[in-house]
Amino acid sequence: MGNPTSTNRTDRPERGQILLTGATGYVGGRLLPLLVKDGWRMRCLARNPEHLSPRVPAGVEVVRGDVLDAPSLAAAMQGVEAAFYLVHSMGATGSFEKQDRLAAENFAAAALAAGVQRIIYLGGLGEDESDLSAHLRSRHDVGERLRAHGVPVIEFRASIIIGSGSLSFEMIRALVERLPVMVTPRWVRVTAQPIAIDDVLAYLRAALTVENENHSLTVEIGGQDRLSYGELMREYARQRRLWRWTIPVPLLTPRLSSLWLGLVTPLYARVGRKLVDSLRHPTVVRNDSARRIFSIQPIGVKEAIARALRNEDSSFALTRWSDAVSAATDAPRLWGGTRLGNRLVDSRSTQVTASPAKVFSAVERIGGGTGWYYATWLWTLRGWLDLLMGGVGMRRGRRDPDRLRVGDTLDCWRVESIEPDQRLRLAAEMKLPGRAWLEFDVQPDGSGARLRQTATFDPLGLWGLAYWYGVWPLHQLVFAGMLRGLARAAEKGA
Repeated sequence: MGNPTSTNRTDRPERGQILLTGATGYVGGRLLPLLVKDGWRMRCLARNPEHLSPRVPAGVEVVRGDVLDAPSLAAAMQGVEAAFYLVHSMGATGSFEKQDRLAAENFAAAALAAGVQRIIYLGGLGEDESDLSAHLRSRHDVGERLRAHGVPVIEFRASIIIGSGSLSFEMIRALVERLPVMVTPRWVRVTAQPIAIDDVLAYLRAALTVENENHSLTVEIGGQDRLSYGELMREYARQRRLWRWTIPVPLLTPRLSSLWLGLVTPLYARVGRKLVDSLRHPTVVRNDSARRIFSIQPIGVKEAIARALRNEDSSFALTRWSDAVSAATDAPRLWGGTRLGNRLVDSRSTQVTASPAKVFSAVERIGGGTGWYYATWLWTLRGWLDLLMGGVGMRRGRRDPDRLRVGDTLDCWRVESIEPDQRLRLAAEMKLPGRAWLEFDVQPDGSGARLRQTATFDPLGLWGLAYWYGVWPLHQLVFAGMLRGLARAAEKGA
């Protein structure tokens, strides 16, 4: 890729063993399946292998180890050709800089002893200034300590990573979605060079095969655009069709900013303070090493945000809601349901003493002349209110009383997907301050079946959140009753 001295080795007969740290993290979790697809033999390091093992692709080895525990790294490094270092200690309660230094030294020493050929590390953009924030200073220091033991290191330095689930993107999303008027501190006007998560993953994958002549490389990576956090928030608002106003307040300190973020975003205050402290420094690419070494053309901010939103929709469409809800069990359960990304989820299930086919038959007859199995008069009232607001209401009924197919209208819903005897997914077409889905999932469970019913809402701004929490008590009544009614209908039909 790039110049004559930096080409890819594409003629290897078989892929080697790769060690991945941070497989439970945002970047590592997305990188792992791509490396498996590329044909590498993957080994993941985890403090708790029993937690990670069920979530990795088939054939991936998970070993117990901790970068802060040097002896635990020796076995993990054996037979490894290259190792990804994708861990940090920002969430630590103590001195994260001290922990970062110790972890990097342990990792580099173990890699040297095991004969590892290269270490690939993802750090942060920023000038090597004397007043550099503790977070960025630690990111740079980790790179130096990884290199100090003699194993060639390819260090990527990136600014804001745009992708659904990334720390910076989720901060921007939460601020824009929840605050129609934002009091913005000085850091909102600092210049950055965001990069899409897909482009970060492309660089990391390419680093395994790029020729580095056994030398360490520091590569600054970024997208096509240079802009401020404020401009980034305005672009997100534009794509979400939200009107937002900002009021600059230059005296808002990093500590106060972090507490502010802790109130309105998912960030923990201590992580937010470390992140905000870094935002006072411009994070832009200052050299063309990425362009010279790699044949990767990063996309711009507009496409990166659009892709993040599209990918989020696709991920939710392809994932069973029961899996998604189960994956969120480590998150705190709050009044109003479970939050998954920007979506709010109300999911409940029940055991039914009928076959999956009988249960799904009851599900497939919902709406129209059958009604909604509980408080149908409330659905009718909701339909009249929707008509008053210019919506479709509940008057459309359904094409067939017993069978559904993709694209069918169903009162105020439309069938988005259907898997016979297993799954029905409806998309709402009533007037709402956001997007909504209703899904029914049927799985065999002993001699009967388990029916899971999930309502999901993607709120559009503050009004969307107010709507969801305003109708939450009604949801508790209606959705619980509907689930019981479906179970009774299935058992009666059996």
